[in-house]
Amino acid sequence: MPTNANNEKRLQGQPLSEGCAVSRVCLFNDGRHSNLPMYRVEGTGMKREMERVRRAMKIAGERLETVRDKVEKKIGKAEAEIFVAQKMILEDPALTKDIEGNIETGGTNAESAIDQVLNDYEKRLLSIENQYIRERASDIGEIKRRLLDVLGNMRPSLQCHSEACRHGRDRIVVAEELTPSLTVDIDMDHTLGFVTEHGGVNSHAAILARSMGIPAVSGLPGLREQVGCGMELMLNGYTGEVILWPTPETIKQAEIEMDRVPHAPEPEPSVNGFTVMANVNAFSDLRDTRAQAADGIGLYRTEFELLVAGRLFTETELFERYAAVVKAMVGKPVLFRLFDIGSDKKLPFLNLPREENPSLGWRGARLLMGRTDILRTQARALAMCSMGHRIHIMYPMIVDVEQFLKLKAMVCDAIRDIPRGEILHGIMFEVPSACLQAEAMYRVIDFASVGTNDLTQYLFAVDRDNAMVSGDYQPDRPVFWKLISGLAQAARKAGKPLSVCGEMAGNPEYAEKFMAAGIASVSVSPRRIPAIRKAARDLIEKR
Repeated sequence: MPTNANNEKRLQGQPLSEGCAVSRVCLFNDGRHSNLPMYRVEGTGMKREMERVRRAMKIAGERLETVRDKVEKKIGKAEAEIFVAQKMILEDPALTKDIEGNIETGGTNAESAIDQVLNDYEKRLLSIENQYIRERASDIGEIKRRLLDVLGNMRPSLQCHSEACRHGRDRIVVAEELTPSLTVDIDMDHTLGFVTEHGGVNSHAAILARSMGIPAVSGLPGLREQVGCGMELMLNGYTGEVILWPTPETIKQAEIEMDRVPHAPEPEPSVNGFTVMANVNAFSDLRDTRAQAADGIGLYRTEFELLVAGRLFTETELFERYAAVVKAMVGKPVLFRLFDIGSDKKLPFLNLPREENPSLGWRGARLLMGRTDILRTQARALAMCSMGHRIHIMYPMIVDVEQFLKLKAMVCDAIRDIPRGEILHGIMFEVPSACLQAEAMYRVIDFASVGTNDLTQYLFAVDRDNAMVSGDYQPDRPVFWKLISGLAQAARKAGKPLSVCGEMAGNPEYAEKFMAAGIASVSVSPRRIPAIRKAARDLIEKR
């Protein structure tokens, strides 16, 4: 492979996990199952192959338990649920039945039966229109590889040929697909980055990479034919750009650009008179939240843990997660938003009906009132957390006073028999109809937060995910600030808290306008806290 600077080559992929890295390549051995033993069996041979399958499933399940424990300790419970979901698939009697049926009817050996059955499962998932379900096909591939590893006495490995190979340590790993195994079975503490040919932004492996803070780029078909072990490579997890054999000038320019990226910022002290809290999706986000000394958690997006796990949690499982967050925040407020399911956050395992316009359909508060089983389980878990603490429960997508009171009554009925501490009930101001009756809302709520993302979408009738109208998704207009000022005025009149979350809250350029509108509390991504605090402090000092 040439090393001449003139051979620098730039490729454009899909960013999966933020961060940048420059290092040499280690190739992941994706072809370790390319020479599977394939042979015919009959009579007692079929029974022997079925026993091999059951043994492989048992050992693979034990290994998944080990991986789950490792991920829970290093990253968090939500991320560890990825491997619980895989184990549930592995233990499904239907899978064993299909594999053994393949052996019995086709006279194939264990390796061949596993390969054929799971390939068929994977193809069926990949043919489904729903992007989320298609990305779950990688779990099937993972299970197949784990079973074949057991049968062949193999382990995931790095395909390096140099005696000086460091087996991924302080290297960028290049592979066909970013998988959960790839992200945790190698030395994740010392891997600098991942670059792969395939793998979606919402795949389990991408979620793990982001949780571990390892930059990753995907969507580069044929990449492995262009790189070799030891090649110099640079990846940009913010833009998706990958550069083969980067020149010294390119690397220098990248370092300059990185200085402008808010990556691992230094903490900024709290600001008197202006509260800056954190938005979190799971317990693993508390690392940055505590590192930046957030004034609390202003938005706990509780539904994201379900998306990661691919299943609903029991009352006890939810309680354990929520209690851990409350304990970690040591008395600071934690605002738990009830599951905001629907629209862009579909949960395929719930078998929700297909809708022509899900953003205006069965989502948020409406869905919770229609699925009382989901609401009841979460409400009871939150009530259990309130013993000895003050708990904030935030209701999503509320449209008016009547709807809020009805949903609150359902929550109170679900927790009637649970000993509990203080529970405050609030709403997300994200539907214009609720904003226009803010004073009436504040007579029945304890607190509120403005969700700027959905509020912008509904206020200006613009789909934030539609590229054709993305240029019109611009909230910085007089009518938006008039609405924010009205909400702040209603909050002051009621003497109750109001915060702002969403993308706008984390943009320092809007700090002055929010403060001028009467907003004194925001909730942002943990790594945006220093920039917002600095902007607020500068503005206060100028007054």
